[in-house]
Amino acid sequence: MLILPIGAALAGPGPGPGHGTGSPSAFSSGAAGKEADVTRTVTVVMRDTLFNKREIEIRPGETVRFILKNKGEFLHEFNIGSSYSHAKHQKEMIQMMEMGMLTPTGVDGAKMNMPRGGIGNLPMVHADANSVLVKPGETKELTWKFIKFPNLEFACNLPGHYQAGMVGRFKVKG
Repeated sequence: MLILPIGAALAGPGPGPGHGTGSPSAFSSGAAGKEADVTRTVTVVMRDTLFNKREIEIRPGETVRFILKNKGEFLHEFNIGSSYSHAKHQKEMIQMMEMGMLTPTGVDGAKMNMPRGGIGNLPMVHADANSVLVKPGETKELTWKFIKFPNLEFACNLPGHYQAGMVGRFKVKG
C-alpha cells in the first residue's frame, strides 16, 4: 500500500543550497565512509512501509556498510539523519514526486537532471552521501562513518512512508 499525503499544503519550499544538487554536503553526524575503514556490515530489508530493523547499534567512530535490499513493491529510501532533517527532506521528496522525478516505483533520470528554478538553476538530483534510493527488487549499499549522534534515525522519506512507520533509530553503544 502506497501512502501519499493529501494536497500541496505539505509541499513547502524547495531544496536549499547543497541539498539535492549533487554537490558535497557537510553532515555533523558523520560522512561517507571509506571501504577500507568498514568495521561491520549491516543488512537492512525494506518492505512496503517498514524496515526489518527498528534499531541499529553503532559505536563512536565506527564505519558501517549498509546492504539495502528492497523486497517491496515501491521505491524506498535509506536516509541517515535527525528527525528535523528527515522532516525537511520529506518536503523535498514531495516536490520531487510532484515534478515527476520520482514515481511510486522508480526514478525518472531525465527529469531528475533537468534544471530547476531558483538557486542557480541547478539540476535536482538525489545524491547526498547520507541517502540512497532503492528501486523494487534492487540491492544497494551505503557506507557511513558515524561521528556525532544527535538522536540519529534511519528513515524512508518518500511521501507518507516515514509517517507509516518506516523509521528506526541508531543506538549508541560503547
